[in-house]
Amino acid sequence: MKKSLDDLKAQVMRHARGRLTETGIPRVTIMKGEATTGPLPGLYDPRLCLVLQGAKSVMIGDQLLHYDAGRYFIAAVEVPAVGKVLQASPQHPYLSVSLAFDTTLIASLLLDMPPVAEAPIGHGFAVSRADEALVDAWLRMIELIVHPAEIPVLAPLLEREILFRLLQGPQGAMLRQIAGADSRLSQIRRALAWIRDHYAEPFRVEDLARMAGMSASVFHRHFKAVTAMTPIQYQKRIRLNEARRRLLATSGDAAGVAFSVGYESASQFSREYARLFGAPPVRDVGRLRATPEPTELA
Repeated sequence: MKKSLDDLKAQVMRHARGRLTETGIPRVTIMKGEATTGPLPGLYDPRLCLVLQGAKSVMIGDQLLHYDAGRYFIAAVEVPAVGKVLQASPQHPYLSVSLAFDTTLIASLLLDMPPVAEAPIGHGFAVSRADEALVDAWLRMIELIVHPAEIPVLAPLLEREILFRLLQGPQGAMLRQIAGADSRLSQIRRALAWIRDHYAEPFRVEDLARMAGMSASVFHRHFKAVTAMTPIQYQKRIRLNEARRRLLATSGDAAGVAFSVGYESASQFSREYARLFGAPPVRDVGRLRATPEPTELA
């Protein structure tokens, strides 16, 4: 597999433009980093990220994952995370390719595959080693960048192949649950979407459980299994990420932003903000505005 991985890395290096490159292929992006980073908070949407060079770690709730060249990270739910590039330099930059999941495409692919029983619910994210078939499919996908006229015809076929390889791999059971409207994972995703859309509002776990079609105790257990967080912890991460975005985008005061995202105490907001981002709001935003380094994970 080393030759295929080296060939893919060479192709990606040719096309990487800055930190994040939109390739012209739907849902496919390239990431390149020439330096290690501090913690980069953000929200992962359902996607696959395959590392070609360098190494990265991701902290999701209380779970820490590491992945390096030849390994991929897969997220099946929208999760707040803190990423960190661990190995990168101008001579040997961190390189990865990413594919955002199209649940409709996964569902249509499953119709052509033998049905399997739904697996017990686990984390909605994982790291695995890529096999040669998956890397080869990625290589043919990236080669399309220099043949834009072929993208509308061949990219959907290659995306379908990449998803098929994932479904056949160690994380296939998790990926299957993304597309199942009545799967436990999809039921939890409905509650996650409500929290993200109403992050400034208080909620009762019982109401979220009813939305997911579960009892409160079952919902709480499955929510923690999928996200590695409780519902309240998930809401706090969403609130803090939004507060940081607002502070960077406006000249608003920290207390005003805290109240706008749902906090009732400015001091509690400042403590929790510093715990996540490493410094109180004013100092953190001042540092970010003075540095060209990335502020969010990709």
